[in-house]
Amino acid sequence: MNRAIGGYFGLETGSGNEFHTDGLRLNTGRNALEYLLISKNIEKLFIPLYTCDVLMEPIKKVGVDFEFYNIDENFEAVFEFDKIQKKDYFLYTNYFGLKGKYILTLAEKCNNLIIDNAQAFYNKPIKGTHSFYSARKFFGVPDGAYLYTDSMLDIDFETDISYQRFEHLLRRIDISAENGYSYFLNNELLLNNLPIMKMSNLTRRILNSVNYEQVAMVRLDNFKYLDENLGNINRLSFSIGNNDIPMVYPFYSIDNRLRAKLIENKVYTPIYWPNVLNWTTDNSVERDYTQNIIHLPIDQRIGKAELDRILDIILN
Repeated sequence: MNRAIGGYFGLETGSGNEFHTDGLRLNTGRNALEYLLISKNIEKLFIPLYTCDVLMEPIKKVGVDFEFYNIDENFEAVFEFDKIQKKDYFLYTNYFGLKGKYILTLAEKCNNLIIDNAQAFYNKPIKGTHSFYSARKFFGVPDGAYLYTDSMLDIDFETDISYQRFEHLLRRIDISAENGYSYFLNNELLLNNLPIMKMSNLTRRILNSVNYEQVAMVRLDNFKYLDENLGNINRLSFSIGNNDIPMVYPFYSIDNRLRAKLIENKVYTPIYWPNVLNWTTDNSVERDYTQNIIHLPIDQRIGKAELDRILDIILN
């Protein structure tokens, strides 16, 4: 390849290794699922009722039959696993990156298991299962996903181009989070209905420059610090496995003013997942969790000062 020598500089990125060196590099998590639906010739997919509606995009695109199942208060499947047939697959969401221990037991009793690790970037794949990951849930990239499967498609997919999806990331650095928010929302729309493609060169370069060990340590320390201070009033409790690196700290609160109070103080927390309110009845665990769990940020940009600010808002 005749690569240019000299001239103007491109974006400076560090050199290193990706965390998922053996995964198939794709452009989005939902396309990783689409890849699986096609490569495994899946006829029916069991999916949790408590999940993001973007999963419906590849399911409907491929035309796979699906059925919802419920979870219990520990985010674990309420399901009769002997009903899974040869061409049926069971998808479980690794909620907040905190269900690694449960997934190990699930893999022993569930045939044809797919793990949605979009919220669990650091959880290693389990032999005999299929798993996919979303990079943008954990790092400053606009797209990018990894897929682990034993079934490969004999298709030479095009490489995605993602430079036009970076404006919200750049505006947050150069101006403010608030200034970049509308561009973030627009980027979410740009990811809808993309064809399956290889991860972009730009996204991969940035993912090669991440200090994954440091990020994991910060996230884990931040999670533990919040839990030390909020665990006694949090209805939820988690037993963190050896491979679990959390995405957020899930805090259950019946104070319906708390989310607004956090936002007023520029503490931004996502809602997982508003679509569940349209899928459920008033008595379900899924509806309760969608309405009352506040997902407190613990990511690698946050230190003790920011955590204390969050705690002050909640406790005082």
